[in-house]
Amino acid sequence: MKRRSFLLNTLPAAAILPEVINGYSVKAFNASSPLVQALMRGTTLTDHVLVIVQLSGGNDGMNMVIPVADYSNYFNARSNIAIPQARVLSITGVSGTGLHPSMTGLQTLFSEGKAKVIQAVGYPQPNFSHFRATDIWMSGSNSNQEVYSGWAGRYLNYEYPNFPTGYPNTDMPDPLAIQIGSSTTLTTQGTSVNMGMSITNPTNFYNLVNGTTDPVPDTPAGRELKFIRTVNQQTQKYSSVIRTAANLVTQQAPYPANNTLGDQLKIVARLIAGGLKTRVYLVNFGGFDNHSLQVNTTDTTTGTHATLLQRVSDAIKAFQDDLKFLQVENRVVGMTYSEFGRRIKSNSSVGTDHGAAAPMFLFGTQVEAGMLGVNPTIPVNTSVNDNVPMQYDFRSVYATLLEKWFCLEKSVVDSLFPPGINATLQSLPLIRAGACSGVTPPPVQDNGDVLITNYPNPFTNSTEIKFKTNGGHTMVQIIDTLGRLIKTPVDAEYTAGTYTIPFNAEGLPTGVYYARFQNGVTQQVRAMMKVR
Repeated sequence: MKRRSFLLNTLPAAAILPEVINGYSVKAFNASSPLVQALMRGTTLTDHVLVIVQLSGGNDGMNMVIPVADYSNYFNARSNIAIPQARVLSITGVSGTGLHPSMTGLQTLFSEGKAKVIQAVGYPQPNFSHFRATDIWMSGSNSNQEVYSGWAGRYLNYEYPNFPTGYPNTDMPDPLAIQIGSSTTLTTQGTSVNMGMSITNPTNFYNLVNGTTDPVPDTPAGRELKFIRTVNQQTQKYSSVIRTAANLVTQQAPYPANNTLGDQLKIVARLIAGGLKTRVYLVNFGGFDNHSLQVNTTDTTTGTHATLLQRVSDAIKAFQDDLKFLQVENRVVGMTYSEFGRRIKSNSSVGTDHGAAAPMFLFGTQVEAGMLGVNPTIPVNTSVNDNVPMQYDFRSVYATLLEKWFCLEKSVVDSLFPPGINATLQSLPLIRAGACSGVTPPPVQDNGDVLITNYPNPFTNSTEIKFKTNGGHTMVQIIDTLGRLIKTPVDAEYTAGTYTIPFNAEGLPTGVYYARFQNGVTQQVRAMMKVR
């Protein structure tokens, strides 16, 4: 592997762009990220922004969104951690379901019509490993698929297939996506490079804004680090645009003290109001793996989980208030997710174990407020193996946001998910009607034309692939049924016309493969079958 290719594929953006705001590392998702690319494409005429809040560790959704209408079964299943019914917070417009008593901030957003809860979000055959489950949520794959790109990355790759060549430019001078804290995630991984730009902590962000850097030790290693930082500052084209955007905002609404999620969201609000065209922001808040001592036994409304939920609720409420103060709240929708929920029945250690489906929150002025779904079914005699059954597939939440918030055609949205998933995607009532009014989505230009074929099909060792391009950058990818990229036989600039190329499948196992054609904003997929 060439050194440049190795660096592009292995170095996180934070290592190349150690920008810091308020002490948090900021990761800028580059145009090579498919999701970021799609969101930032000039043909998608929208200034909509998505903020993704990851609750790492596997959040106990049943103590966050409490099934009041089935309280007796809820209490019997988890009597040592159950929230007293009298302490449950009501949700405006929703009966029989309430919030943890520490979540007064989100309760207020519900009353203002700025929040929605989606019950029991998950996927078939859930995986209970933190690492694998996180990969599934970030890639949008099935649990039996290994997909090495992110759902957002594929979207951006659709919109910006030539990235990183020619970026930044006058049309898109800003990072396509930014992550505050942690390392660049699979969510924005493109087919060849990671699209992410990271701000690792608030201190780094404010160092960037103020033009300062952390001191280095007077040692050979320290001097090398200083040199690397100097090179980074000279070559990083995104630094100045982030600094400029941040400096345009001199006053913000208050945020809660000692709240790291609030610190991250404060940076996000500042950059949005500062004028960045960035469409996706990711923040992370951990600590939800509460196998023991989830609550205080003397008062189950307090303890580790209560503190976490209060910080999440307070931070989101402050963020929404800040967006309103900065006059940008109509542009922003937020989403929370955790890699899985917890079991219905609590354990003997005053905690909960890894489970399946869990609720998600959406927030913002453009969400259709209230609750989607019903309280999860709780057996009368709950066993330690009972899980919350899935009501909504998380990929349908993603697909709905791409269609109804980022204004993509449904057919385009379907094509951004691994084979076999698109047929199950739903358009859910999550975003207010009219959110895409006046927004010009990328046109679907195939008009029913067949743009890619192959002959013979089925084939044994080789086949001829024919494709029709309108000119410009044209790509043909060969993908297996697990969503893995096998080969890219075409990736170049073409003049308009019809072309034929050979595809040699010798050495590949028999089965179904997909030839994916992409030309500008147009794409089609052709199923091919290799036989003995």
